[in-house]
Amino acid sequence: MSRFAHTMRALRHRNYRLYLSGQCVSLMGTWMTRLALSWLTYRLTHSAFLLGMVGFAGQILTFVLAPFAGVWVDRMDRRKLLLMTQVAAAAQSLALAVLTLTKVITIQEILALAAFQGLIDAFDMPARQSFVTKMVPDKEDLSNAIALNSSMVNVARLVGPSVAAIVIAKLGEGWCFSIDGVSYLAVIASLLMMRIKPDVPGTNHRPAMAEQMREGWGYVSRFIPVRNILLLFAITSLMGMSQMALLPLFAAQVLHGGPRMLGVLTTANAVGALVAAVLLASRKNAVGLLRHVQLGGALFGAALVVFGMSHWVVLSLLAMIAMGFGIMTGMGGSNTIIQTLSPENKRGRVMSFYTMAFIGMTPFGSLLAGALAHRLGAPHTLVFSGVCVMLAGAWFWSQTGAMRVHMRARYEELGILQPKKEAA
Repeated sequence: MSRFAHTMRALRHRNYRLYLSGQCVSLMGTWMTRLALSWLTYRLTHSAFLLGMVGFAGQILTFVLAPFAGVWVDRMDRRKLLLMTQVAAAAQSLALAVLTLTKVITIQEILALAAFQGLIDAFDMPARQSFVTKMVPDKEDLSNAIALNSSMVNVARLVGPSVAAIVIAKLGEGWCFSIDGVSYLAVIASLLMMRIKPDVPGTNHRPAMAEQMREGWGYVSRFIPVRNILLLFAITSLMGMSQMALLPLFAAQVLHGGPRMLGVLTTANAVGALVAAVLLASRKNAVGLLRHVQLGGALFGAALVVFGMSHWVVLSLLAMIAMGFGIMTGMGGSNTIIQTLSPENKRGRVMSFYTMAFIGMTPFGSLLAGALAHRLGAPHTLVFSGVCVMLAGAWFWSQTGAMRVHMRARYEELGILQPKKEAA
């Protein structure tokens, strides 16, 4: 198999090809909306605190509802659940478009619609993550599928913000929301065209929701590799991912730009993440990814400090590239490890806790970042956040020995690694 074919091997699965093509179109619109919503909030309020509040409103429900959503994901047909979330997300984007184009939108409506998106994401994200194993049942191709999905997300991050910056400058934010609303038709069509046998657990003798939640929590809290990865990314999201909420401030006040500068910063971040995703896609399986998680977290924290201290455009862009590479290396590696280790009957619940750790903690980080930036300034806030991320990485590094023992046992159980005596 050629190097290129090996890197793209998950595309031999028809359902995954459909999914990737639909998501590629839809995510372009999603990234356009993210940048447009951020810039619209800043244009209407010029407030660091309200930028943080919009981030908080958009993700707090994801944090609160994720454990309940994980149970529903394990109970329902995941394709039907994803169809419902995509229709709801399209309606949310089109509502933003109508309110913005008619020039009646207020910060209260932005907060409400951001909260509605958080409600959708609480169900969409664990369903989307755990649905990958339905489209790519071959364990050898799972890590490649996750990495290709990350590559596709970052291609969208490269193109979406750049297009959004032009659209905002020429036509206004409302047209970005309109394009996003229409783009959901692509992923809805791809889901309808898939040939996947519904795999819904039977209703007879189904455990109560509270019991299933306890079972899921017991697994992630007792299994050391999954627990430690979730803790690392909870801290990283709380203290590090808040930098995205403050980007409009850096674009306008520190680097003296506008929506185009915001688009350039976001694009630089996506370039680093795309390079990391392509490197992850070339790997055979999850073995050895723990070191990538460690190095990715350390690089992300260091790049945050550099970006917070920089007043030069070139240095800021290099720091954004390093941030993107670091966070994608850590995120892609951790996602692959968790999906590989998790049993199928708990996958939805495990990925709901992953959603809580990686996405659900971000609203608290956005709120904290907005409050700290209001008092200390955005640069000092990012320096503090970067130091916290590096300390979390040092703790994670100290846990490596115990994690590897448990991971090897699970890899041997799955047939990914041979037992040491047999290998000898």
